Amino acid sequence: MQAVVDFILELDRLKQVTRKIRVRGTERYENPAEHSWQIAMLALSLAPCAAEPVDADRVVRMLLVHDVGEIDAGDAFFFAEGDAQARTAAERAAAARIFGLLPAPQAASLLALWDEFETGASAEARFAHAADRAMPVLLNLANAGQSWRDNGVSHAQVVGRLAGPIRAGCPALWDYLEGRLDEARRNGWFGA
Repeated sequence: MQAVVDFILELDRLKQVTRKIRVRGTERYENPAEHSWQIAMLALSLAPCAAEPVDADRVVRMLLVHDVGEIDAGDAFFFAEGDAQARTAAERAAAARIFGLLPAPQAASLLALWDEFETGASAEARFAHAADRAMPVLLNLANAGQSWRDNGVSHAQVVGRLAGPIRAGCPALWDYLEGRLDEARRNGWFGA
C-alpha cells in the first residue's frame, strides 16, 4: 500500500509543472495534470471517430501516463527548437523512475503504455497522439490564439506539425480543425 501512496503523491508534482497555454478564459496557465485529464475526456468523446477501431480504455490509460515524465523534465513548448531525442530520453528516464515507485509488474505495465504512446506503435497510440496534439489547438482557438501569438507560432507551423498526427489518428477531427485554423489565420490569431 505504501508504494501506491508514494506513487500517487509523487504524481501530485505534475500539478506544479506549467504549460505554455492558458486555461480557457483565464490568465492562469494549465498544468500537465489538467491537460492529461482533458485529453482523456476528449479521446473518450471522439473514440467513434478514430481512424481505426480503438480500445478507448487503453487510450485513456495511455493519455493518463503520457506526461508523467514532465515531473522531472518539465514541459517543453511543442514548437520550440531543440534536441527532441534528448528530451524524450529525459522524459522516459523520469517516467521509469516514477513508475518504479510501484511494484515491478505495475511499473512495467505503465512504462510499456508510456513507450507505446511515444512510439505510436498502435491504433490506440496514434489516436492518443491525435487527441494530445488537438487539445492545445482547441484551447488556442478558444483563447484567440493566445499561445501562438505569445510565442510567435505561425499558421504554417501549426499545420505542418499537427496535420499528420491528428489526421493519422482521427481524420474527422483534422477536418474540423483545418477549417477553424483557416478562420484563425484570417482573424490574425497567429504570431508570425
